[in-house]
Amino acid sequence: MGFGNTRFASPVDAFKLIYLAKDLPTSIAEAIVRDRFEGRIDRVLTRGEVAGWGVCDVSATAPLRVLDLRGNGCFELGVSTDIAGGKAQDEARAFSQTLYDTTDLDGILYRSRFRKRQDCVAVYDRAVSPTLMAGPVVEMESLAALVPALRTLRIQLI
Repeated sequence: MGFGNTRFASPVDAFKLIYLAKDLPTSIAEAIVRDRFEGRIDRVLTRGEVAGWGVCDVSATAPLRVLDLRGNGCFELGVSTDIAGGKAQDEARAFSQTLYDTTDLDGILYRSRFRKRQDCVAVYDRAVSPTLMAGPVVEMESLAALVPALRTLRIQLI
């Protein structure tokens, strides 16, 4: 969890976020791979690019109150669909800042831009401590599930 230049991050570092995905392939696509293979035929990650990344299971002790931007969420709100899935992120950051400032919601539920059918959630810092519990962090490169997850993404690990 932290500040950053991510889809729903505060443009003025007013809040921190943690991004969660339902499965390991989606987590890898969202956090590590991103757009790095765009226009490339070879889809290869080195061990060094995976080293230093950790994963853990996260569960909620109570339901999160989130704005659902999946499906026609943006359309129904009358906001740009780029907020939920565009490559450029400035509009999404401004939207998230407004949401954070004017509501007491815990976060935003959205579909992965890279794995369209997979749900992700961006949880605001104000909801993390009272609502989320994390298991131990495990180094990603030591996971038995790493190679199958990369295979799902059609990525080779060297």
